[in-house]
Amino acid sequence: MFLFLIPGIVALALKMKGELEWDTPDQAFPALMSKVLPPGLRGLVAAGLMAALMSSLASVFNSCSTLFTVDVYKKLRPNRSESHLLLVGRFATLGVVILGILWIPIMANISGVLYEYLQSVQSYIAPPITAVFLLGIFSKRINSRGAMAALVSGLVIAVVRLGLELAKDNLNPDGVLFAFGDVNFLVFSAWFFLFSILIAVGVSLATPPQSDLQLQGLTFGTLSEKQKIENKASYNIWDIVASLIVVAIVAYVMIYFNGR
Repeated sequence: MFLFLIPGIVALALKMKGELEWDTPDQAFPALMSKVLPPGLRGLVAAGLMAALMSSLASVFNSCSTLFTVDVYKKLRPNRSESHLLLVGRFATLGVVILGILWIPIMANISGVLYEYLQSVQSYIAPPITAVFLLGIFSKRINSRGAMAALVSGLVIAVVRLGLELAKDNLNPDGVLFAFGDVNFLVFSAWFFLFSILIAVGVSLATPPQSDLQLQGLTFGTLSEKQKIENKASYNIWDIVASLIVVAIVAYVMIYFNGR
């Protein structure tokens, strides 16, 4: 909220007053930095952004290399030494960097606005994961087969949707494939989420349920009294108040600017 929403609103208000000029939404924050901030604070903000960027990239690269090395390569080659696994992790990091560079042209084709691109990609990735996560917490009937079916089918649909979105200029405008690739990503995300829920529930109901022993402590219905007490002790009234304040501010900003 404080990194995206409020600076964007300030930049829009200054542009409407003629005090700030920018052509695309991606230029709003740099324009704020160069025109509004004083020289000393401008350098501090730029340094903070660069530090945050490097930290985020380092975290992503480390996580990807660890996932590949420990969860994939080590299971295929269990007797390898730690030094060998370290070398494999470094090559995995290099591979992630190369794939990231190759992905840049696809980013530009999906959307010319960075924030819109991030939200669009989330609409391909988040719905099946969210469906499985929520169903797994609130329902004891959802099993591993239903969850895997939702995730695998979600991956296939996401790849197909992304391919059609990139190739929609070469498709028949009156065809089903064009309509599927051209639908707004928010609408697609809502229907994708519903589809993932139906797949997870359908496959789970068609297969044997998991035992209570396997589900112990994993769903709300299988929490022990000790776990319930620990959950209640993990937050206090101020956490709830702060969360409600943030939600209220976001709702107010969205409603106010939607009306304008």
